Amino acid sequence: MAAKREAPVESQKTARIKMVLNGEAQDVVFAPYKTLLEVLREDLGHTGTKHGCELGECGACAVIMDGKPVLSCLVLAVDCDGREILTVEGMETDGRLHPLQEAFADLGGMQCGYCTPGILLTAKSLLDHNPHPSRAEIREALSGNLCRCTGYLQIFDAVEAAMVEIAKRGETTK
Repeated sequence: MAAKREAPVESQKTARIKMVLNGEAQDVVFAPYKTLLEVLREDLGHTGTKHGCELGECGACAVIMDGKPVLSCLVLAVDCDGREILTVEGMETDGRLHPLQEAFADLGGMQCGYCTPGILLTAKSLLDHNPHPSRAEIREALSGNLCRCTGYLQIFDAVEAAMVEIAKRGETTK
């Protein structure tokens, strides 16, 4: 006779974390097996972060965590307690697009747009840490972000244009 299994207690069914998402404190309850990508999209409605390969190879799910780009499909949400997360939805300030977003739109740095949020956030992180990267440094920073449409030149041009605009405005990208 098989032993009767007891139902898991409620605390075993859910996880709870506190994090800062796009500058706002969040208290989030979710299934403990979920990745940060799944929690962002399914539990918090931040669908700008995209499901891509879910293997950490395409970069479509990139977000900025504590100032560094991470692939949200590879990060368990339970490991994000106390972390600061920035998604593409948080890039605008006071209803104004970030210079990277403006440059991508103006210079055709996107076509279908699926990869664009991950590329924007990876580029933002680069410019936050290196305000004047060379084309080679831009290429290296974005090497983990795959795009099937643009051919990359427009993406690199847009990052360079944003870099110039940010310097002209005397702003930081943070």
